[in-house]
Amino acid sequence: MKVCILGSGLTSFTLAKALINMGVYVDIVQGQSRKQNKGRTIGLSKSNVEFFNKNIFNIKKLTWDIDNIEIYSENFDNKKILNFKNNKQTLFSIIKNNKLNDFLLSDLKKSKLIKFKKKVQKLNSIKDKYPLIVNCEKNNLITKKFFFKNLNKNYFSYAHTAMINHKKIFNNRTACQIFTKKGPIAFLPISNNKTSVVYSVKGNRNIELKNLIQKYNTKYKIIDIKDVNSFELKSSDLRTYYHKNILAFGDLLHKIHPLAGQGFNMTIRDIKELTELIKKKINLGLDLDSSICSDFEKRSKHKNYLFAKGVDFTYEFFNLENKINSNVLSMTVKFLGKNKFANSFFTKLADHGLQIKNY
Repeated sequence: MKVCILGSGLTSFTLAKALINMGVYVDIVQGQSRKQNKGRTIGLSKSNVEFFNKNIFNIKKLTWDIDNIEIYSENFDNKKILNFKNNKQTLFSIIKNNKLNDFLLSDLKKSKLIKFKKKVQKLNSIKDKYPLIVNCEKNNLITKKFFFKNLNKNYFSYAHTAMINHKKIFNNRTACQIFTKKGPIAFLPISNNKTSVVYSVKGNRNIELKNLIQKYNTKYKIIDIKDVNSFELKSSDLRTYYHKNILAFGDLLHKIHPLAGQGFNMTIRDIKELTELIKKKINLGLDLDSSICSDFEKRSKHKNYLFAKGVDFTYEFFNLENKINSNVLSMTVKFLGKNKFANSFFTKLADHGLQIKNY
C-alpha cells in the first residue's frame, strides 16, 4: 500500500512518519521550500505528546514541559484572572518548530519506505497513480482547483514572534498570557534561560516588538531578543475536505488564531483520526480508497469547526472587553476560574480537543 503526501513541512513529515511506522509506503511530493522561523514554537498538549511519543517518535529530548498557565488582563490592572495547573503534572510541552521539522526530516530520510519527489507533473497522472493522496500544500494546482472554498476571517492583525535569552531562572515552567489593549501576548518557556514570545497585535505590521516585550515582561532579566518575525493573522475552515481520493489536510482544513496555541494540536488529532481509519482498512485486509476521505470528513469536520469557533470566541470575548473599556468580563472569567469543574473542563478541552462520539 502506498500513500502520496503533497507538500513538505511539519504536517507532511509528521503524517509521513506515522504512516511508515504502520508499514505504509509513502511518496512525499515536495512543495516550495520556505525559510524556517527560528523564533516560532509549538505548544503540544499532554495527550498529543503521548500520542507523538507512541506513534511517531519520542520527542522527550526536544520538549520543555509546562506545568502551570497564568492568564492576566491589562483591563484588570494586569492582575491574574485564571490559573491552570494539575497537581504539578505537565499541562503541555513547548518545542521549537525548526527543531521538530529537522528531526522528522532526518529520520524519514533513513527509511526505505519513503521516497521524496520534486513536484506534481500532471494532475491526472498523480490521481490515478495512488489510491490515497493527502494534500498539505497551500499553493499547488490541486489546492487551486479543488480546495479553494473556505469560510475565512481576517483579524486585521499580525502575530509577532521572538526568542528572548534571559538570565537563568529556576524551574521556568510557567507559561503566561496577557490580554493587553493591543492584543494577547504569550510568554512560553523553552528552557531555564530561553523563552519564546508570541504577540498578536491589531493594526499594521510595524511595531516596536522589543519595547513591548520589555513593557509586559515582569519575570525575566532579558539579555537579548532574537529571531523577530511576523505573519498576518487569518482564520479559515475548508468547506469540503476531499475530492475523490484526494484529502486536504493540515492548515488547508483549519487555520485558527494562535492565542490558544491549538493549531498544530488540531492537526495531530486529525493525524490520529486518519491513521486509525487507515489501520482499520489494513487490519481488514482491504485496499486504501476514497472511502477513507469521506469517513475522515464525517469524523472530524464538525469537531474541528466547533473547536475553531471556540478559539475565535475566546479572542472576540477579550477583544470586546477592550472595545467597551471595562473589566467586567475579566472579573467574570476570574470568578469562573475559581470553579473546580469549569477549570477542569477547560483544561481537558485544551488537552484532548472537542470529544464527540462518532457513530
